[in-house]
Amino acid sequence: MTSDVLIIGGGVISMAIAIELKLRGAKVTVVSRDIQAAATHAAAGMLAPGAERISDQAMQELCTRSLYLYPDWTRKLEEFTSINTGYWSCGILAPVYQDQTRGQGEKAAKQEKSDRGRETSLPDSSSPAYWLEKEAIHQYQPGLGEEVLGGWWYPEDAQVDNRALAQALLAAAKSLGVELKEGIVVEGIQQQQRQVVGVQTSTGVLHAQHYVLAAGAWSNSLFPLPVRPVKGQMLSVKVPEFVPDLPLTRVLYGEKIYIVPRRDRRIIIGATVEDVGLTPHNTPVGIQTLLQRAIRLFPQIQNYPIQELWWGFRPATPDELPILGTSPCENLTIATGHYRNGILLAPITARLLADLILEQKTDPLLCDFHYSRFHTKSSTTPMLSYPTLKTQNSELTTENYDKSQLRNSELSTLEDSPLQIAGKTFQSRLMTGTGKYRSIEDMQQSVTASGCQIVTVAVRRVQTNAPGHEGLAEALDWTKIWMLPNTAGCQTAEEAIRVARLGREMAKLLGQEDNNFVKLEVIPDPKYLLPDPIGTLQAAEQLVKEGFAVLPYINADPMLARHLEEAGCATVMPLASPIGSGQGLKTTANIQIIIENAKVPVVVDAGIGAPSEAAQAMEMGADALLINSAIALAQNSPAMAHAMNLATVAGRLAYLAGRMPLKSYAIASSPLTGTITS
Repeated sequence: MTSDVLIIGGGVISMAIAIELKLRGAKVTVVSRDIQAAATHAAAGMLAPGAERISDQAMQELCTRSLYLYPDWTRKLEEFTSINTGYWSCGILAPVYQDQTRGQGEKAAKQEKSDRGRETSLPDSSSPAYWLEKEAIHQYQPGLGEEVLGGWWYPEDAQVDNRALAQALLAAAKSLGVELKEGIVVEGIQQQQRQVVGVQTSTGVLHAQHYVLAAGAWSNSLFPLPVRPVKGQMLSVKVPEFVPDLPLTRVLYGEKIYIVPRRDRRIIIGATVEDVGLTPHNTPVGIQTLLQRAIRLFPQIQNYPIQELWWGFRPATPDELPILGTSPCENLTIATGHYRNGILLAPITARLLADLILEQKTDPLLCDFHYSRFHTKSSTTPMLSYPTLKTQNSELTTENYDKSQLRNSELSTLEDSPLQIAGKTFQSRLMTGTGKYRSIEDMQQSVTASGCQIVTVAVRRVQTNAPGHEGLAEALDWTKIWMLPNTAGCQTAEEAIRVARLGREMAKLLGQEDNNFVKLEVIPDPKYLLPDPIGTLQAAEQLVKEGFAVLPYINADPMLARHLEEAGCATVMPLASPIGSGQGLKTTANIQIIIENAKVPVVVDAGIGAPSEAAQAMEMGADALLINSAIALAQNSPAMAHAMNLATVAGRLAYLAGRMPLKSYAIASSPLTGTITS
C-alpha cells in the first residue's frame, strides 16, 4: 500500500516527525541509507538555547519552545519504550576566561556581563541567566581552570543522551508500526508540475501522498537547498571508578569547547567546526585542539582515559537557521538545516510539521524558517549582472536588456541554488584558467569579464615562473577569487600528491588559509593529454585522506566518475574533448550518464571552443564549466570571456526552464480551432 507520508532521512528529526504523524493516525514510511550514521549519533545532546547565545529572536523562540516540550516528550518516550533517554535538567555553566592578551581581564568580564545582561532582557522566550563572580563559580563548580574569572549560569538549559534518545525513537517508531526502510539509498525526487510523484531509490521508486525531506547534511544532493555539511569531531573520556563522586554534574560551555557529563561516568567533549565537505575521520589536530581547550577549562580531565573518538556532519545553512515548512512542490515538506540544534529542536519540529501536513495549520513562527528566504528574486539576478566590456566594435553591457521585464517575468519563478563545492558557495558557474594568454593584462581583463569566482592555477608553472606565470600571484585579487591549484604537468599519482600539497601551501600564502581545493590532473600522455584513470583514482584516494577537496579531471567515464565520488571527491570533471582542442562536446552521451548519476557537482572541463557548446553543456544539466583555451586563444579574449559567461547563464536557465519535448512530427504553432472558414 502507498503510505500517507514518506520521510527521507533517519535522524532524530525524521524519527520525531514520523512518530508524531503516526500518533495522529497517518501511515508513515521512513527511508534511510544508515540510521546509525545520522548526525543524531554524533551529537553531544546539549539543550542550550541560553548558553548558545542565539541572537535571532525567532530562533530563540523556536528553541525555547522546544526546550519546554522536552520533559513531557522524553517522559512519554521512556514510558512507551522503557529506554532511559538521559534527559537531565542539569543546567549549563558558561565560564569566562581572563583576557590575558590585552591585560584587562576584569574589564572584559564586566563587558561580557553587560552584554549578557542585555541578552537576557529579551522577551519571555529567552532563557534566564545569572552571573557568577570568580569565587562563586569556583565554589559552585570545583575544578575549573585558574583562568576562569566568572561565568554565566543557565538553570533552564539541559541535556539528553542523544544516542539513547535515538534508540528510544527507533524503538517507538517500530512499536507504533512506522515502516522503516533502512539500507536504501535515495537517488532522486521525481517531480511533475510542482508535485512529487515518487522517490527514486536503489531498490526502485517509492510512492506516497506526501513527502518530507529530512536528510540533514545530505539534503542538498536531493533538492536545491543551501544546506552544506559542517564536520564536527568529538571524543569521550571515562571518569575512573576509583573517583568516588562525579567531578562534574553540569554542562560546561566554554570558549569553542563544551564538556557534557553523563550519569554513567562518561564525559563528552566537543566539537570542532570544519568546512571540509563530507571528508570523514578524526584527525590528530582536531582531537588535539579539543583536548587542549577541555584541559584548560577543566584541568583534571587530562587524567581520565579516552574512551571513544568519532565525527559527524551538521547540516548548516548560510544563516545557520533551519529550513522548515512548505516547498516549491505542493506535497513536499522540508525539515533540514538544524545545524547545532537538531537534538534540541526535534520535539517542536515534529509538532509544527505534523500540524502543517495533517491539519494544514501553519504556525506563524514557520514563516521565519521558510526556504524562500534563500530564493528571492535576487538569487537569480546575479546571474544576469555582468561587467561592461569595451571592444573594438561595440560596448557589451547588460544595460541594453530590459531588466525590469526579466525581473517581472516568469524568470522570477525559476528557483536555483548557488553552486556548492565542498561546503563553499559560489554564484558563478563558470571557472576559468590563467594559462595561454598573450599577456597578464589580457588574463586580468578576461577573468573580470567572465564573472568567475574560481580560477585554476598550475602550481608547477607558478613555482618555476614559467612564461606567462610571472607575477601571477599579484595579478589577481585573491580576496574575491577562490584559487583552484591544479597539478598540471604531473605524470604519476605520486607527483600529483606532492604538487597538491604545494598548491595548498601556495593558497595559504595568498591569504586563503582554509583553501584545501585541488584540481587533480594525472596526465602521462604528452600527445593527446588524456588523463590516467588509475593514477587519478589512486591520487584522489590519498588526497581525500589528507583532507583535500579533490576536483579530478577525467575522461568521460561514468564508472570512473562513480568510483571517484565514492572515494570522497568534491566534484567530477569529465572532458568534453581533448584539452585545448576546441572540438566541443564529443563525449555527450557519457557526460549525460555522469550527470544523471552523480551526487556531487559535475564540471565539464576541456574541449569547449565556442559559447554555443558551453550553453549546450549547461543545458544537459552540468553544474559548472571550466574554460581556458577558448577564452585565452580567442582574438579578443575579454569579449570571449563575457560571451562564455552569458552562454553559461543561458544554458543554466534553459536547463531549469525545461526544453520542449522532441517529436517526430510537426505541430502548428498557431491553433487550428476557431479559425475563419469559408
